[in-house]
Amino acid sequence: MQNLADLRKDYSKASLDVSNVNPDPVVQFEKWFKEALESQLTEPNAMTLSTVNASGQPSGRIVLLKGIEAGKFVFFTNYQSSKGHDLEKNTGCALTFFWQELERQVRIEGVADRIDAKRSTEYFQSRPRGSQVGAWSSPQSTIIANRTILEERVQEIEKKFDGQSVLPKPHQWGGYAIEPLMVEFWQGRQSRLHDRIQYTKVDGVWQIHRLAP
Repeated sequence: MQNLADLRKDYSKASLDVSNVNPDPVVQFEKWFKEALESQLTEPNAMTLSTVNASGQPSGRIVLLKGIEAGKFVFFTNYQSSKGHDLEKNTGCALTFFWQELERQVRIEGVADRIDAKRSTEYFQSRPRGSQVGAWSSPQSTIIANRTILEERVQEIEKKFDGQSVLPKPHQWGGYAIEPLMVEFWQGRQSRLHDRIQYTKVDGVWQIHRLAP
């Protein structure tokens, strides 16, 4: 196995300064996200969602950003999943985007709240039918004996909704909107002297600072 201490990469594609970022971090994020889309990266909307459970134990997993609405970052999940239970007890959470090809990272810290059921239903019913069936079939994050249980559950749901191209939204499924309170943009630079621009919201106003790498 290669010595992990020897793995390193120097970054040199771009730079970032307080003088050339948008005063609104959500607008700045949208600019970077557009550039990620134009670069045809694989799933640029993939993000690590970090939550903390009632015992104070943090956990993270990859979810997909599905929209930015009213300045908040929206994703969808099963409310009865581990992340759903975490957010029920502690709404504080964090998002991390890493676009390796652009040598960029974005960290977001904020609070999550469920979006309204109507909006969740609209998105749920816009998904491919197979994804709708999957959401009904999977008791997400619970222990199951084997995959056969899932496959049998899919057959049951297919039979239950036979002939329906659009399924009703399960009550345990829906969206969250994360209101950002801190956003950090990281641009890789040479010799590990990376550019880090941090936005923090103080009394409703965004303040911008450069951080040491």
